[in-house]
Amino acid sequence: MPARLLSSLLVLFLITPILADDAAPVAANPAALKQQAAALRQEAANFKQQETATREQLTATQLQLQQTQQMLLQMQREMEALKKSAEESEKKLTTEQEAATKAEQAKTAADKAATDAAAALAAAQKKADEAKAAAETATKTFTDAQAAAKATTESIAGMKTKLGELTAGTEQANTQLAAGQKTIEQLLATADDAYAEWLKREQSAESLLTQAGEWVSFSREVAPIFHDRCLACHNARTAKGRYNMENFAAIMKGGESGAAIEPGQPESLLCVMIADGSMPEDAEPLTADQIAVVQRWAQLGAALDAGVDPERPLLQIMPKRPQPQPPEQYAAPIPITALAFSPDGTLLASAGYHEVLLWSVESGTLVRRITNVAERVYGLAFHADGTRLAVAAGTPGQIGEVKLFQVADGALLADLVTSDDAMFAVAFSPDGNRLAAAGADRSIRVFDVATGEQQLLIEDHADWVLGVAWSPDGSQLASASRDKTSKVFDSHSGDAKGTFNGHGEVVTAAAFLADGKQVISCGRDKQLRVWNVGDTKEVRKIGGFGDEIIELVMLPENKVLTACADKQVRLVNAADGKVLHTMSGHTDWVYSTAAHPGSGLAAGGSYDGEVRLWKLEDATAVKNWPARP
Repeated sequence: MPARLLSSLLVLFLITPILADDAAPVAANPAALKQQAAALRQEAANFKQQETATREQLTATQLQLQQTQQMLLQMQREMEALKKSAEESEKKLTTEQEAATKAEQAKTAADKAATDAAAALAAAQKKADEAKAAAETATKTFTDAQAAAKATTESIAGMKTKLGELTAGTEQANTQLAAGQKTIEQLLATADDAYAEWLKREQSAESLLTQAGEWVSFSREVAPIFHDRCLACHNARTAKGRYNMENFAAIMKGGESGAAIEPGQPESLLCVMIADGSMPEDAEPLTADQIAVVQRWAQLGAALDAGVDPERPLLQIMPKRPQPQPPEQYAAPIPITALAFSPDGTLLASAGYHEVLLWSVESGTLVRRITNVAERVYGLAFHADGTRLAVAAGTPGQIGEVKLFQVADGALLADLVTSDDAMFAVAFSPDGNRLAAAGADRSIRVFDVATGEQQLLIEDHADWVLGVAWSPDGSQLASASRDKTSKVFDSHSGDAKGTFNGHGEVVTAAAFLADGKQVISCGRDKQLRVWNVGDTKEVRKIGGFGDEIIELVMLPENKVLTACADKQVRLVNAADGKVLHTMSGHTDWVYSTAAHPGSGLAAGGSYDGEVRLWKLEDATAVKNWPARP
């Protein structure tokens, strides 16, 4: 560990009582608090300087390592070329040696013929001359062959020497690469340690300044004001006055009139405009308290909280607010945009207003209400263990979220996604270890269920992603999008494996068939389409639907349950396109469907808020009820 870092850590040890959670309360003396904060920030600046120097050293080391890698690749290419040349030369040497042997045999034969001819009488002189000429030609051929063989042998020896040199160079380069990688790891660790020490002191200084009335938190106090009152007109898409306020960096950059916030200036342009009511335009002015917070923040330097990424959207750095409570009773039915059976088939979850409703399948009565959910619920998925429920929801144009709840009591287990528009779909992997989610931000995200950590972000679609499904072995994901395509991705790397454009209209849902080699998708074109994963070619088109198909659910034996705007739920055989059963009774668009093969039941949820159950085997109606408290 560098000596400077050791000395800095010693300083940290000496001031630990100041930073400890259980330290004695600091006297409420603003001047003393500011003095302590200044001391902490001086220490923080030292660590920031150390972090910067370390990261510069890291960059230089990485550049050197990159050059070594390039040299290694060049040597490897030379080695391959030499190996190939040596192999060809050895083949050539064999051919030349064979030719020399044949020439030597010809020479021996010619010499014998010449001797025989010389012993003959004068009548055979002509033949002797010819034999002698042949012997001379054979001798020259033999000599040339020997020379060529010698040259090739020497070339092979040179190649082998060069090959040995390259091999040694390769080993040396590999050793340098390993050492360089170790150095990079050490530098990263040192930089991270310095950053952690800087962050600790900066946050402690901010805490002391807050007590002294000399700090306003951007993320906790200012960001919520800008998000709620300014972002509607000043975002990346609208940006009135070319002023984008989606994140701290954009806010500080300013717009067509220049800087809107000047650190240390409570009379900055933005402060003046919110104070005189000209901003927000054509809306209620900010409250006096909100104006005071923004002005004080600007006056104190318009700083961002330590450790907060200036490029992150305001929505993701401000405190997460609990969602409004649903009404005790619904004044009117709401569309059933999502349904899901529990693994044991005893519960049916349905979309509610700012909630998820859990119904008894046996009686059709309300069992539980899971709240703290965005306005509209679009996707539901039970974990295979039956104890957890994933919810994709959103308040359109304002917030989207994916949350994980405990089924037994509705407790929030994980808040996985916060976005600026609705999330539409969730699906657990076949082994239950991962959760895929998709939404209006055009993305597909994959999370570790145990830790809640985001493992993968796929941004390959050009419009909303309305559906996502896992392959039977969990290695791939299929998607459905408003950009009129269905795609397949590697679920570990996120790499796109293929795109199906056959619908020509919005694609609302997709699922893998049992062998994982084909996908079935549906959409606004009123068709089910089966296509190959390998070449994305259409295998089968299934029609007969009276309107757009809004959702599909894959069942065993390649049977597919569909929800359709023609008010019907259908059970279709994907293998031959045959409609097995049509389940009727709804009087409005069927937005959602679900099935529980174990109990032989299918469910449908409609725009007018009704849930219906049928038997899968013969489409017999079982029961129905209005899905509202």
